[in-house]
Amino acid sequence: MSPCTRNTLAAIVVLVAAGCQSEDVAEEVAAPVAEEVADEVADEVADEVADEVADPSPLKASVTLHASFDHGADADFALGDALLYTAPSYDAQDEAEPGIGNPDVAIAAGAGRFGDALEFKAKNTHAIFYKADQNVAHSTSNWSGTVSFWLSLDPAVDLAPGFCDPIQVTDSAYNDAAVWVDFTRDAPRQFRLGIFGDLEVWNPENLSANDFPFFLERVIAVDEPPFATGEWTHVVITFSGLGGSSGTANLYLNGQAEAKTMTGVEEPFTWDMSRGAVRLGVNYVGLFDELSLFDRALTAEEVQTLYELPGGVGSFY
Repeated sequence: MSPCTRNTLAAIVVLVAAGCQSEDVAEEVAAPVAEEVADEVADEVADEVADEVADPSPLKASVTLHASFDHGADADFALGDALLYTAPSYDAQDEAEPGIGNPDVAIAAGAGRFGDALEFKAKNTHAIFYKADQNVAHSTSNWSGTVSFWLSLDPAVDLAPGFCDPIQVTDSAYNDAAVWVDFTRDAPRQFRLGIFGDLEVWNPENLSANDFPFFLERVIAVDEPPFATGEWTHVVITFSGLGGSSGTANLYLNGQAEAKTMTGVEEPFTWDMSRGAVRLGVNYVGLFDELSLFDRALTAEEVQTLYELPGGVGSFY
């Protein structure tokens, strides 16, 4: 208890000890004392709660891009280009124009984890992306980072047939110097994290990925992911040391790390940064919200803080 609170309580004790019987005096003293005590207690409780919440400032300092979708499709904060782009396909990425160019994709007012969300109303086959240059802290020798976002869907009901990648971070394809998560094509759908370097190094014969034992051994697969209609699931990918000799990665769902840690990622991650992109909603149907990229692998404690953060990363600004 603070000295101020102790002093006010001491004043009450003195009055009582003095035998103050005057109702007017008692009311005159009691009202301000009660108000002061209430304010003191409220301040102390607020301070205690604040002390229990991890300091978000290191998180804020590590953000490279944040898109809340509360003010349109463009990123709220970006070290590089903040615009969202659309092209007919990733083969035609050079034809991209700013804005949402797919009529089946729109901002859904009030439908987000916080505020608005990006809604994919039907299977998205357009290229919808943020440019990676400066927004992704890519390095050819020691690439580390974190990708955080929220999804709301029932995969068994909402997704169209085929594989679906809510996000890909690459300059080429899911199997060539890429970080991604996907829903598998067959029911019951798994949710997987995949991180693969240069295709010509890890799969020089370009074998079918899902028939290639190395590919299946590398991915982190979740057999019963927590996605459901009307619910929001927090997805976080952390990775470190990519492009080196011992890259690692983890997948978190709702603040909890999956049991498997991806290790031994040794192949290079060579990019043409002019084509590097943060690809959103590849074949996806559902709601997507609160995309945040960081320039380092967050700790498990920081991922939990991010999951519990009131108002999301937008509360940093």
